[in-house]
Amino acid sequence: MQKIALLLLSITLVLASCQSEKKEKEEIVIGKKKVKETPFNIGKNIFNGKGKCYTCHKIDKKSIGPGVIEIMKVYSEQKGDIIAFLKQEAKPIVDPETYTVMKTNFAIIKTFSEDELEALSVYMYGISNGKTE
Repeated sequence: MQKIALLLLSITLVLASCQSEKKEKEEIVIGKKKVKETPFNIGKNIFNGKGKCYTCHKIDKKSIGPGVIEIMKVYSEQKGDIIAFLKQEAKPIVDPETYTVMKTNFAIIKTFSEDELEALSVYMYGISNGKTE
């Protein structure tokens, strides 16, 4: 009798462990859908994420640094290259007196790929033209 009870208990435990593994695998697979990001969204994620641009630059007003709309207005009017500035290949043309504060962030910006810099530029130009998504 004890052998039968032990055998039934063993079978129950084996079946229970198999079912929990199956559930875990199903949970991992369900809902995994890759969505293609647009340059605008990538730039937005950089601006608000790893670039930490948002800490000094607001969209429509001056904070520690000039607002994005003002930056892009000046770059458009003067036909400046925002990417060259971010790569430290061009002098600042917007609010040069705060450039020394911006210099501390170039360590972060140097880690950006060309695609990330381009996406950041797309986002900033888009925002300055009223784009939200």
